[in-house]
Amino acid sequence: MKKLIVGCLAAALALPVAASAQELTIYSGRGEALVAPIIAQFQRESGIDVNVRYAGTAELAALLQEEGEQSPADVFWAQDGGALGAIAPLFADLPAEVNEGVAAPFRNVNNKWAPTSGRSRVLLYSTERVEEDALPASVKDLVNEEYRGRVAWAPTNGSFQAFVTAMRVAEGDEATKEWLEGMIANEAKVYRNNGTQVEAVANGEVDFGLVNNYYLGRYLANDEDFPVAQTHFEAGDIGNLLNVAGVGIVAASDNQENARTFIDYLLSVPAQQYITLEGNEYPVVPGLIGNVTLEDFDTVLEISPEIDIDQISDLDGTLELLREVGLL
Repeated sequence: MKKLIVGCLAAALALPVAASAQELTIYSGRGEALVAPIIAQFQRESGIDVNVRYAGTAELAALLQEEGEQSPADVFWAQDGGALGAIAPLFADLPAEVNEGVAAPFRNVNNKWAPTSGRSRVLLYSTERVEEDALPASVKDLVNEEYRGRVAWAPTNGSFQAFVTAMRVAEGDEATKEWLEGMIANEAKVYRNNGTQVEAVANGEVDFGLVNNYYLGRYLANDEDFPVAQTHFEAGDIGNLLNVAGVGIVAASDNQENARTFIDYLLSVPAQQYITLEGNEYPVVPGLIGNVTLEDFDTVLEISPEIDIDQISDLDGTLELLREVGLL
């Protein structure tokens, strides 16, 4: 069924071919391996020539702020809602109907950006070295002695930084700083991204990792005996943050119509089906075939902390805190 849906994606998403050459420049904080096929297909079906600049979400957010009205970007496709909130003043308003079909937990009520997929923070663990009854109840427990030197994290990763911002909102700056310093003192091991954490757990370098939900599914797709599993913390724990990837139109863009066409494309059912089946992320529109590697969505909603995505926009404050404790 999965192969059928993905294989039919091109036909299902057919768009009218443009009568003349048009252009669109996308700043993508989303990984090229996942989104390049989607963008290439959009280009083929729409007739719009697409230029993509790939980089980290935080890096591109800073670049957009620096470039201001001189930015060549038409669209910013961000890895997390915190970056979207930080850049929102630079976005054009979207028509309300863009978000009307989006599931309520992901919806941007101010219509400054549109979600494209959901992701939940999870705890990776080794199935060879960790018993389920030894799993921590809270992300804050990872500063305890029993986890010394056994936990991976990626402080430069945009999703981790969004999680830290959410912790600042929920727990306050001092408590967040105390947790970060506790993790450092407990010899948490630094990795450059989420994928390297998954591999580190599998290779025995560490026993735990703090990542987004969709990475492990990519490894399990190639090896069903891959020696890593993932879990959530207790209900309501900040470590279960439910975040989004999303897209906004740069207000200074001269290609607003093309940008809107691209957003509509990303929210179409076939594109959403591709993202959840190929990317192991949660779709933001209802009525799709579920991904068997994902926790049931209703369960994720029940255990996620109550954090307004728009409240996790103070990326600058988080970067300052991470520098203060020596993680950047």
